[in-house]
Amino acid sequence: MTPAINLAKKKKVAHTIHQYEHDPRAESYGLEAAEVMGQDPATVFKTLLFSLNGEARNLAVAIIPVAHKLNLKLAAKAAKAKKAEMADPEIAQKTTGYVVGGISPLGQKKALPTFIHSSALQNETICVSAGKRGLEIELAPKDLAQLTRAQFVELCLK
Repeated sequence: MTPAINLAKKKKVAHTIHQYEHDPRAESYGLEAAEVMGQDPATVFKTLLFSLNGEARNLAVAIIPVAHKLNLKLAAKAAKAKKAEMADPEIAQKTTGYVVGGISPLGQKKALPTFIHSSALQNETICVSAGKRGLEIELAPKDLAQLTRAQFVELCLK
């Protein structure tokens, strides 16, 4: 069990766990997850950390569809910051307690401002990392938002 799965269980949130054999050669962890699980990439979301206003440890979380790219201007706007840039992977790992490619938005060591791309609301359920490469948790977008105290916002241009 991971902290992400434990949190969903503790809060009695309906969820499904998907496990697959992660290929270390995969170029995109998220697209690999969608493909291996036979899921529409629009329903599989990746967790990205970004830093605010040039402060490496001032982090926020973006949860976006795996086939999309995070728009840093939209991310900064959502976080009410002047600018945003992708977080240093090492700092992201230390802050969340998860490894890159397996960072879950759930059960992170430190509660961070969290934003979910608004397209999540078009799906009954979405998949996000459950805290390990090759492990996904499927749950309702509104449950994810409740567990992470997230807001639904535009984070991508397409």
